[in-house]
Amino acid sequence: MGADTHVFLSDLARGLAPRADQLADVVLRQLRDELPEVWKYEDIAAVAPVALSEHVAASLDFLERGLDMTEVRTPPAAIEFARRLAEHGVPISQLLRVYRLVHSGLLQQYYAETVRVAGSQELINATTLTLSAMAFEYVDRTAEQTVVVYQRERDRWLQRRLIMINEAGARIGTTLDTARTAQELADVGADHLAGLVTVDLLTSVLQDEETSATAGPPALRRIAQAISDGRPDPAVATGQTHTYPENSEPARVLATGQPLRLHITADDVPTWLAMSADHKLALRVLGPHSMLLIPLCARGSPLGLAQFVRRHAADPFDDDELLLAQEIASRAAVSIDNARRYTQERSTALTLQRSLLPQHVPKESAVETASRYLPSGSRAGVGGDWFDVIPLSGARVALVVGDVIGHGLHAAATMGRLRTAVRTLADIDLTPDELLTHLDDVVIRLQREEGRGTDEISATCLYAVYDPVARTCSLASAGHLPPAVVTPPAADNGAAASGSVDFPEVSIGPPLGLGGLPFETTQLELPAGSRLVLYTDGLVQSRSRDVETALTLLRDVLARAPASLEETCDELLSALLPSRPADDVALLVVRTGALDADHVATWDLPCDPAVVSKARVHACDQLAAWGLDELAFTTELVVSELVTNAIRYGKSPIQLRMIFQSALTCEVSDASSTAPHLRRARVFDEGGRGLLLVAQLAEHWGTRHNREGKVIWAEQLIPSSLAEVSSAPA
Repeated sequence: MGADTHVFLSDLARGLAPRADQLADVVLRQLRDELPEVWKYEDIAAVAPVALSEHVAASLDFLERGLDMTEVRTPPAAIEFARRLAEHGVPISQLLRVYRLVHSGLLQQYYAETVRVAGSQELINATTLTLSAMAFEYVDRTAEQTVVVYQRERDRWLQRRLIMINEAGARIGTTLDTARTAQELADVGADHLAGLVTVDLLTSVLQDEETSATAGPPALRRIAQAISDGRPDPAVATGQTHTYPENSEPARVLATGQPLRLHITADDVPTWLAMSADHKLALRVLGPHSMLLIPLCARGSPLGLAQFVRRHAADPFDDDELLLAQEIASRAAVSIDNARRYTQERSTALTLQRSLLPQHVPKESAVETASRYLPSGSRAGVGGDWFDVIPLSGARVALVVGDVIGHGLHAAATMGRLRTAVRTLADIDLTPDELLTHLDDVVIRLQREEGRGTDEISATCLYAVYDPVARTCSLASAGHLPPAVVTPPAADNGAAASGSVDFPEVSIGPPLGLGGLPFETTQLELPAGSRLVLYTDGLVQSRSRDVETALTLLRDVLARAPASLEETCDELLSALLPSRPADDVALLVVRTGALDADHVATWDLPCDPAVVSKARVHACDQLAAWGLDELAFTTELVVSELVTNAIRYGKSPIQLRMIFQSALTCEVSDASSTAPHLRRARVFDEGGRGLLLVAQLAEHWGTRHNREGKVIWAEQLIPSSLAEVSSAPA
C-alpha cells in the first residue's frame, strides 16, 4: 500500500499542476480575509501572490517527485515575503500564521482532490496520512528557513534603527541654539525617514508665554525644514508664522499630544498641507501619500510639531517608523527646550547684568576712561564680572573691577548687590583695605542669607583710588589680578624715550567671603598721562595658553597701543580674545590726569578762634584769583563753619584746602578722628547749626577718615555763567 500511495500522490500532483493558479487564488482570498493588516503594505501585497504561486508549485513538485526532505528549498519569493515582513516590523507570529493558513488551505484542497479521485476508502485513508506527514515535514523545513531569513533581516533592521538613534543623539542638540537644534532634527529625519521634514514651534514658546493663554488656533513659526527627494518647497517658508484650522489633524495632534499617521491620496490633498493652489498642484504631481505628525513635547509642555512626509515612490510609514520618529522627536524636543531655556536665561541674565553695569561712565577731570564688557560665549552662561568709576571727594576717583564666582542669573544678581555695596562703602570714603574688609563682611552675610543647599558666594575685587592732586593711586586686591600700569614716555635732553609697561607688586588678599584675613593697601606714584588697565581673569585665562603668556601678550599690546583709549580696548580684545571668550570679560582702561598747583590752595591754621576771619580772607582772595567771585558769599560761610568746627571739636594740626576743578571743593582737616554729625538745635541754643548750614549751602558734603585724622569737605557746583572759567586743566 505504501508504494501505491506514493504513486497515487505523484499522479495527484501531476493532475493538479494545471490548476496551480486556481489553488493559489483560493488560498490568497483566505489570507486577505484572515490577515487584512498585512495587506496594507503595498510591497507585501505585490510579492504575496508570487510567493504563494511558488509555494504551490514547489509543494506539487515535492509530491510528484517524492523528494527527500534535505532537498527541499524555500521558494525565493517566499524568502522575499518574509524579508519584507521583517522590514515593516510585522511580528514573527504573523509570519507563522501566514504559513499555517497557506499550508492548511493547500492541504484541504489536496484532501478534497484525493477523496474525488481515489477508488477506495483504504487508499483515501492511506493517502491522507502520508500527505499529512509529508506536508508537515515540508512546512517545518520551509518555515525554518523563512524564520532564519526573517530574524536575520529583523536584526539588521533593529541594528539600523539603533544606528539611526545613536546618530540622532550625536547630531541633534550639538548647540544651545533653538533654530539649529530644530534644523538638526529636520536633517536627520530627511536623511533616514522621509523626503520632507518640517519643524514648527509655537510662537508662545519662543516668546516664553503660557501656551494656554491664547484663544483660538495656536500660532506656529516654521523654524526648520529639510528636503531630500526633489519635493517642492513647503507652502510655509522658514521663519514664517502660520496657524492650522481647529479641526485639522495638526491641530488635534497639538491639542492631544498624540502622534498621527496619515495616508494621503493625490486627489485629496488636505487644505492645511497645501495652502495655495499652485502648491496643491505641485503636491498632486509628486504625490505625497504617507505622513507622520509628531508632537514636540518636553517636561509635560507642548513645544510644536514635526511633520515627516513620503511620496509614492517610497513605502508608507509603518508602526515601527512611527515609534522611531517619536523617539527622535522626543530627544530633539528636550534639546530644543534646553536651548530655549538657556537662551531665555542668558538673555535675562545679560539684560540684568547690563542694567547693573554703569551705562555712562562719569566724566572726571582726574581721569579719562574707556571700558568694555563681553559676555562669555560658552554654555556656562553670563557671569558676574563688573567694573565701576566712582567720583570721590577732593577731586579723587575710585576705580573698581570685580568678578563674582559662578555664572547665570544668580551670579549677575550677586554682582549687582556687590556693586551697590561698593558704591555705598565708597561714599563714606574708606581706604581701599578698609573697604574690602567691609565688603568681605557683606559677602559673608550674603552667604548666611542664602542658607544651606545653595552655591557658596565668592568674588574677587580690585579697588583703587586715584588722587590727581598728589598724583598717587592707592589700591587693594581681594584675590584679583593686579592692574597693568603704562607710564608715559619721558623726555631726556630733547630725545623722546619710550614709556614702560609694568605689573606693580600688589599685596593680593584672599577672595571675598573667606573672612578674618587682612587686606593691604599699596600706593603707587603715577605721572600725569599714565594708563591703568584693570581687567577680570576672562581676558587672560585660556585653556590654550597659560596666564604668564597672556600677560606677556598684554604687555606687548600696551607697549605699542595708540593714544586713544577706545582703540587700546579694541586692540587688547582683538589680540587676547580672537574668538568668543570662554568667560566674561570686564575691561577698564584709565588715563590719569593731574591738577596744576594753581588749582589747589592750602593753608595751615593754628587752633585759635581768631584765625576764622583770616581763613575767610584767604578763601575770598583765592576765589578772586580763580575768577569765582560770585561764589564768595557762600564759600565764606562754608569755610567759616568748617574751620570753626575743627577748632572747637578737633585737634591740631588744622589745614584748609580749596580745590578748583569741575566743582569747587573746600576741605578742612584736623587730627581728631571724631566724626561730626548733624543735630537739631533748640530755639535758644547758641550753636549746633554749623553743619546744617553747610549741608544747605553745599551741593555735597561729607567726612573721610585717614590715618592722621579726618577731613570734612563741602562741594559747590560752578554756576553756568562761570562755565568757561571753571574748566580745570588735566
